[in-house]
Amino acid sequence: MSASRAETCVVACAEAWRGDGEVLASPMGLIPSLGARLARLTFSPDLLLTDGEAMLVRPDGTVEGWLPYRRHLALVTGGRRHVMMGASQLDRYGNQNISCVGDWARPARQLLGVRGAPVNTLNNPTSYWVPRHSPRVFTERVDMVCGVGNDRVPPGAARFHRLRRVVSDLGVFDFATPDRSMRLASLHPGVTVERVREATGFALTVPGDVPCTREPTAAELTLIREVLDPDGARDREVTA
Repeated sequence: MSASRAETCVVACAEAWRGDGEVLASPMGLIPSLGARLARLTFSPDLLLTDGEAMLVRPDGTVEGWLPYRRHLALVTGGRRHVMMGASQLDRYGNQNISCVGDWARPARQLLGVRGAPVNTLNNPTSYWVPRHSPRVFTERVDMVCGVGNDRVPPGAARFHRLRRVVSDLGVFDFATPDRSMRLASLHPGVTVERVREATGFALTVPGDVPCTREPTAAELTLIREVLDPDGARDREVTA
């Protein structure tokens, strides 16, 4: 079975939680949510999923436990949560903006607001999902820092600050460089390095040999298509 770009993105998001063990997965958005549920059903069975309120749930949404707000905050601030957020802007060091475009005192566009991004990035592992990779998102400088990047936190200053990966509709990125800036880790099938460079508004570290993003196995495709997203909503978010 041939995988769509959206299905490859689901698997790339799922891989963000590989090896995390018993932590709270907090995916924000459709593709990350499908990824977290896929990870739970396959290679990360100890992941904890929440309904966003007070319950722990199984991948099908049925309740399996209680998660009082006090316990939820303990997971958030104690490194026992791995969140995958979105980003309206993201720079080479992983500084994220979801608040405004332009001068914050008189923005050209008002967005979500800072919300919990600073606490998320400083207190538990964080990844990002970007459904439309472009220079407007991957920008040289964010207009306002919401999620805290690697250049703003000296090593060891924040115990649980850890930017894991960025998944976009073009590829997967990490921060495995000497200065902890963004690196192209893999290309989705059919995407070239040149296309990624053109869609990125800063100088991206590109290894000499960039691997291809892992495509879904036949079993994973069955889960995505028949169990997790039988209505095909994923293909409306990632259309390539």
